[in-house]
Amino acid sequence: EEQLRESGGGSVQSGGSLRLSCAGFGFTYRDYCMAWFRQAPGKRREGVAAVNARGFTTYADSVKGRFTVSKDGAVPLMYLQMNDLKPDDTASYYCASDESDACYRLEDERYEFSYWGQGTQVTVSA
Repeated sequence: EEQLRESGGGSVQSGGSLRLSCAGFGFTYRDYCMAWFRQAPGKRREGVAAVNARGFTTYADSVKGRFTVSKDGAVPLMYLQMNDLKPDDTASYYCASDESDACYRLEDERYEFSYWGQGTQVTVSA
């Protein structure tokens, strides 16, 4: 059974940093895409960043220059380093996974990734 497990959320003040991790278990495909989404209360879910097994990365405009997504080798293990956090970054952050080409559809609201984690909360205070 495929599972995604997130860790690393928490509360910080504006300008602070956090690192999120996501580990994948039970996946059979090696050419994967792993992505971070977030959703704040009353707002639509937003694609934040993604990385695939080939090293392709993509980011939402709102986090470019502040967030860095990375992966650990061939194992489905992904990190999101979040620097210069702002109150608008407050949300539940979810890890998602799919085949490699899904990374090119991070901001396509019509596309639904196949596998999702339970989410981890990030709270940024002013």
